[in-house]
Amino acid sequence: MSIKIIVVDEHKILREGLSSLINKQPNMKTIGEATDGREAIEIVNKLSPDLVLMDVTMPNLNGIEATRKIKSKKPNIEIIALSLHSDRRYVLGMIEAGVSGYLLKECAFDELVQAINTVMDGKKYLSPEISDILIEEYTTKNSNDKSTIYSKLTPREREVLQQIAEGKSTKEIAKNFSISIKTVETHRQHIKKKLKATSIAKLTKIAIREGLTSL
Repeated sequence: MSIKIIVVDEHKILREGLSSLINKQPNMKTIGEATDGREAIEIVNKLSPDLVLMDVTMPNLNGIEATRKIKSKKPNIEIIALSLHSDRRYVLGMIEAGVSGYLLKECAFDELVQAINTVMDGKKYLSPEISDILIEEYTTKNSNDKSTIYSKLTPREREVLQQIAEGKSTKEIAKNFSISIKTVETHRQHIKKKLKATSIAKLTKIAIREGLTSL
């Protein structure tokens, strides 16, 4: 039986390229694609894949938050991060969210196939560059440098912060989450207070630094 895979990436050409290569494998099949984290959650709930290839930095909802939401409701679905970023915050964020593998997009397709098969066998797969980051993290015991985003904000506050950083208006955010404008303003005030940020510029800087969004 083929491994059912969903490819999540904001770039259409990459999604289509990966899907084409995956479908040439005898034991793999792409059953869906998504452009951002929010769409990924919807498609996963609808199609129930075996594995998701998840980009990390995407608009509307990033890969870290999408992974958290998917794993909380469907823990048996395997997720592999496939990203341009080797920054420790992205790597640790995805691993803590529950991914079983992390590869850089510069990897050869053969390595991706190996990662998929390894993860579906119940093991973990990290590219060498990512392994080095984890080794450095845990050998230096850098436990005091945890992300303020994930330790201080609720999941909804992180979602709102990402949309603020991406330039969405209060009205747009309210519509996206089907909540009132007043509720969005309340979230905004709580976020500013918790992160000790007095301006949108500072909130945006924090969101980028912590991996919620990118420039």
